[in-house]
Amino acid sequence: MTTAGVLAALPALLPAQPTFRATTRVVSIFATVFDGNGRLAPDLVKEDFDVFDNEKAQEIILFDNKIQPISVVVLLDTSLSVTGSIKLLQQAAEQFVLRLLPDDKAKVGAFNDKIEVSQEFTSNRDHLISDIKDLDFGNGTRLWDALGVGLDELKGLDGRRIVLVFTDGADAGSRTRLGQVVERARAEEVMVYAIGLESNYFDGLRNVRTKPDGGLKRLAEETGGGYFEIQADSELASTFTKVAQELHSQYVLAFEPKQLDGKIHKLATRVKKPWHYARARRSYLAAPDSARPTGQ
Repeated sequence: MTTAGVLAALPALLPAQPTFRATTRVVSIFATVFDGNGRLAPDLVKEDFDVFDNEKAQEIILFDNKIQPISVVVLLDTSLSVTGSIKLLQQAAEQFVLRLLPDDKAKVGAFNDKIEVSQEFTSNRDHLISDIKDLDFGNGTRLWDALGVGLDELKGLDGRRIVLVFTDGADAGSRTRLGQVVERARAEEVMVYAIGLESNYFDGLRNVRTKPDGGLKRLAEETGGGYFEIQADSELASTFTKVAQELHSQYVLAFEPKQLDGKIHKLATRVKKPWHYARARRSYLAAPDSARPTGQ
């Protein structure tokens, strides 16, 4: 994620996310790397990477592959169409929570025609599991509104920030639009992971087949998160577990941008090692410190 800071402070801050707050702007990137078989590749070194800002190669001034603590908001679709899968969904979300590390913290929320989020970030897995079991149901799927709330919850927090969202349908009833969520996630430097389920349910009149909103893939790719579209609710637990594994297996790379022009810059992170590839955010807002969003 993009941060601002003093280069001299880099060594002292390596054990946690590099959050620097003085005069030098640093753009940081969290990258998930896979080998040719689609397996996580955790043993690369700085020399295995190239980073490009608007297609211009950048000097990597920071590299780390230690586990970085996360703050994550887990948002679960609990609309009518999910009713038949709710037990498996709750169990899957519990598997994610159980894999959080002691320095991680999370909130749990649900969305339908309403949006609710637990009150406090916590590392207590028992409390989080209790929150998952207490989530309410409703009609509608206010997907983009829910993601906006997730971003709100992460404001002002230091470190690495994630929204993990699950849904089985397209947005319905949101005032917020996809483009607004993309812009906010980019500017506020939040990574979005999304899990989409194709489902069938009876709405009281007819059988309905749902498909996850196509905008989720765009949002995840833009922010460097993962998008997983599954065909059966039996895949939920393994997919939530996969997200947890990825979040604890990422590299952080950073460079000092040459120009803070207030524009959106394209990012590319490439792996030199044959048959390996990186998934990382594709852009950042090259804003001066004075123009950065509140809480950054």
